[in-house]
Amino acid sequence: MKQAAHAAGFHLAGVARAGPLDPGPLDRVLSLGAEADMAWLRTQRDVRLDPRLLLPGCRSVVALAVAHDGGAQAAEPGGAAVARYARGRDYHTVIKKKLKGLVGAIHGRDPEARALPSVDVGPVMEKVWAQRAGLGWIGKNGCLITTGLGSWVLLAVVLLDRELVPDEPHPERCGDCEACIPACPTGAIPEPGLVDARLCISFQTIERRGAVPETVAGRMGRWGFGCDDCQTACPWNRGKGSESDPELRPVRHPSLDLGELVRLTPEEFRARFHGTALARAGHAGLVRNGALVAGASGEVAVEPELRNLAGSELPGVAEAARWALDRLRGGYR
Repeated sequence: MKQAAHAAGFHLAGVARAGPLDPGPLDRVLSLGAEADMAWLRTQRDVRLDPRLLLPGCRSVVALAVAHDGGAQAAEPGGAAVARYARGRDYHTVIKKKLKGLVGAIHGRDPEARALPSVDVGPVMEKVWAQRAGLGWIGKNGCLITTGLGSWVLLAVVLLDRELVPDEPHPERCGDCEACIPACPTGAIPEPGLVDARLCISFQTIERRGAVPETVAGRMGRWGFGCDDCQTACPWNRGKGSESDPELRPVRHPSLDLGELVRLTPEEFRARFHGTALARAGHAGLVRNGALVAGASGEVAVEPELRNLAGSELPGVAEAARWALDRLRGGYR
């Protein structure tokens, strides 16, 4: 299995025995409402906690990781920063192709095996299974950390109705380090291992539909899509990030031009961002994010565009533009 996984292009592979997961961590998030708008975490709770409900007869979980390298460059002046993983092709497309190759190899060896692959979109706790399968451990910032690649990895799984020899779970190696917690600009990590999506810049700039709360907008800095601050602060990431799947290497600058973002049309959005992870934010989301970055970073050059957007009917855009204008004029403290 591991040979086939590496042949399919995965950097790391491990096996865990399928079974119910400890509901405590997920239930803690749900009890606090820290899942924000991600209603699927609540509606799919039971199946998320037991892969046997997703694939009847599931006996093993194959956990997989692919390294990515978006480069460590900061956002350019007048730009909106993009998280490292999103600077290349859409990882869903890249990893799905690798999963197809791996499942094909499984069926070549065992035609009757039932295998269910998933990358980020299915109700599967990828990070938990990656730790159980020995790939790494879940850090205090909620990211899966590996000793060799740091947290600059993207995860996938294959559920399998075959009994495989499981790997030993990976021990936790954060120790007393809590560098990631104060590194979060919005305080979205109130305690080790708990990430509150209501305050998380990554959630608000990618998944959020509509207006972004002022408590987050005022601390976004130049982040226009995602955020890497808690990861760049992690000691396990020092000197990491040079190894990458070729298809995930950057194809764009580490930042997007703010003037272009706040003037972005639906046609330009489709032409520029189709096939990239940035498409997840949607046209309205990227325009909104551009307006927020302009206000948070004091980019007065785009004030005329912001005035135009203040009357926009796109979800969340008018609110963002008005907030940014207020900020630029010194009305926000």
